[in-house]
Amino acid sequence: MVVPYKHEPFTDFSVKENEQAYLDALAVVKEQLGKEYPLIINGEQIFTEDKIVSENPANHKEIVGYVSKASKEHAEQAMQAADEAFKTWKKWDVKARANILFRASAMIRRRKHEFSAWLTYEAGKPWREADADTAEAIDFLEYYARQIIELKDGVEINSREIEHNSFSYIPLGVGITISPWNFAFAIMAGTTVGPMVAGNTMLLKPASTTPVIAYKFMEVLIEAGMPKGVVNYIPGDSREMGDYVVDHPRTRFINFTGSKAVGLHIAERAAKIQEGQIWMKRMIAEMGGKDTIIVDNDSDLELAAEAITMSAFGFSGQKCSACSRAVIHQDVYDTVLDRVVELTKELTVGATFNDNSKFMGPVNDQAAFDKVLKYIEIGKEEGRLMHGGKGDNSEGYFVEPTIFADVAPKARLMQEEIFGPVVAFSKAKDFDELIEIANNTEYGLTGAVISNNREHLEQARQDFHVGNLYFNRGCTAAIVGYQPFGGFNMSGTDSKAGGPDYLLHFLQAKTVSDMF
Repeated sequence: MVVPYKHEPFTDFSVKENEQAYLDALAVVKEQLGKEYPLIINGEQIFTEDKIVSENPANHKEIVGYVSKASKEHAEQAMQAADEAFKTWKKWDVKARANILFRASAMIRRRKHEFSAWLTYEAGKPWREADADTAEAIDFLEYYARQIIELKDGVEINSREIEHNSFSYIPLGVGITISPWNFAFAIMAGTTVGPMVAGNTMLLKPASTTPVIAYKFMEVLIEAGMPKGVVNYIPGDSREMGDYVVDHPRTRFINFTGSKAVGLHIAERAAKIQEGQIWMKRMIAEMGGKDTIIVDNDSDLELAAEAITMSAFGFSGQKCSACSRAVIHQDVYDTVLDRVVELTKELTVGATFNDNSKFMGPVNDQAAFDKVLKYIEIGKEEGRLMHGGKGDNSEGYFVEPTIFADVAPKARLMQEEIFGPVVAFSKAKDFDELIEIANNTEYGLTGAVISNNREHLEQARQDFHVGNLYFNRGCTAAIVGYQPFGGFNMSGTDSKAGGPDYLLHFLQAKTVSDMF
């Protein structure tokens, strides 16, 4: 009997023992910084001269690791290995495949702080954000293992006196996971093991700024009993090696999380049929958002201010679900704005690899730093700077939490994804206009409504066009199995990661009719 799923609890770092355990884990990881890491193809380690240099974004002189970079030739080797492994992996008993994920999740749980410490060093995550990332990775493994067991016998369909009909699921083939740097463990793990436990074999291309944590995950999968060739670890250049595996005629599907521009580029290439290709490739994509919290005039204004602050600046706003737009009813606009400014002034910014006192760490890298500062300059032209507006990259890539007021609904700051600690405020005259502004972007990922008016909440339930909608809370922090995650429009294919139908994206249904 499979134990029912229950999400991994978060660590309370106010408990001294937990704080010390995390400091110990940081010390363990620090001793391992600067090592070299190989590719893993068909279970074999391959070191290359060309390396990806992973740096600590809070101290860019500190190297987290030197990771071998895959070429097209390596990608082809990985494809052949995955194609061959699929012949046997697809026939494994479903429970045996699930048991690998159960074992891996148990191993990660025992070393939870160590994996989180890698995220603090490689992704610049504050302790609580790193802990949540690792917990979510555990959740994905546990949840998808249980989901595939539920799906293993298919679905009951109608039969007749003259025949018995069955409806079951079989895996697709070789898939590509292209994972992001912001949830460098959770999303990387989830988008890899979901298709894998469904019986597919995988090529894993992690983000170039966070490849070490992905390697550490590969070590766990191998130790947990994953056969050779089932997941092949091939970090590399997106334009060279990434395009090659997307185009490959043996690629059956692409599981992508990242920017809209890259997602559309992949979708366009995947739609083209290559010589020898006998299927249409599936594209599963989560491509970001421009997320809004709307505040009604009848609402808990302190709750509203806290929700906006935490959702906008958690992990430096580097979440596709982050609140980058606050649309407030004109009657309470000034009150909410002033309170968010007050709360934001209390936030601290700095390196998190040596203590837990900082609320925000760095942004991802120099490119992210430059992009955020560019949008801050745009914001100075489009709105009224209320707080922040400065950055410092002398040691790490740090940007102050930044608030702009009185921004027009169609301004660039309200329309374009920034992926940094910047939130724009706009006002509306009534609830209809709050909803209208919330829906006026090309994205449709997350949103939140702060209101005590049940009629307005029910209106938002129907009219606020996002994949994940929250009432009277922030718009971030979806939990696997509790809030399946994915969005509409240019936010992607709404694949609902961590949901009951996620694995169906990596399976195909087969009907068998047996005549008596």
